Amino acid sequence: MGHAIRVRGLKKRYGEVQAVAGLDFDVEHGEVFAVLGPNGAGKSTTVEILEGYRTRDAGEVTVLGRDPARPTREWRCRIGIVLQSADDRAELTVRETLRHFATYYPNPRDPDELMEQVGLTGSAGKRIRQLSGGQRRRVDVALGVIGRPELLFLDEPTTGFDPEARRRFWELIEGLAHDGTTIVLTTHYLEEAEALADRVAVVARGRIVAEGDPATLGGRATAMARVTWSDGEIETDNPTAAVLELSRRYDGEIPGLTVTRPTLEDVYLRLIESADAHAGGVPETVGSVS
Repeated sequence: MGHAIRVRGLKKRYGEVQAVAGLDFDVEHGEVFAVLGPNGAGKSTTVEILEGYRTRDAGEVTVLGRDPARPTREWRCRIGIVLQSADDRAELTVRETLRHFATYYPNPRDPDELMEQVGLTGSAGKRIRQLSGGQRRRVDVALGVIGRPELLFLDEPTTGFDPEARRRFWELIEGLAHDGTTIVLTTHYLEEAEALADRVAVVARGRIVAEGDPATLGGRATAMARVTWSDGEIETDNPTAAVLELSRRYDGEIPGLTVTRPTLEDVYLRLIESADAHAGGVPETVGSVS
């Protein structure tokens, strides 16, 4: 079947600004692939090209076996999109909204079953304007998957969520991934990428500066560990030996002991700072990317 997404040499310029400067990456079928980067890195432009809503200047792009620059109705029915912001459809009820959108697809999910899956059964009769932010986002996701897409694009899906709502949303996305949906996620929450993604790509200044499993990205798994305790701290590549030595020194219990390796955020910030240093530019703001 090949890759769900294949990108080679992708470029896009806006006047004097090179937004995307030659990206190469693949996304496998059934994979959750997160794209991370600071503002202006080219993340949203790249995703819009993949969705077929923005033209590219150069490069080869294949999404579900087709060039998104030449979309067909059948191809669009295989793709779901959850934008960062969407039309509220304020006066329709949840049930009316889902039933209406279901008519657009040849083989839609059952709206009532979908409402149960995304936790909206109790809100089926409510108008969209009456819903909380988290409930509205669930409606957006329901609309994104009602056509049984093979590939789902999620653009900053939990912006504005409180921690509890964000965790519930993660469970929903994990369920979709478990059912075999390929997901491309853009987010500025590093813990979200770590919780959901099989692989992540960090984009800076229009280029991918690192790609891989969140647990090993940028040498994270083999980085020096920091061992801290009440009386001091050390960095070591063998924290087990260090803890054993401290245990002997303190004759058992080590006061205030913690052992940590770099977090995904630590690695991400180092990658972005390195990209800025090589470009001779001013560090960009961490956040959503255009």
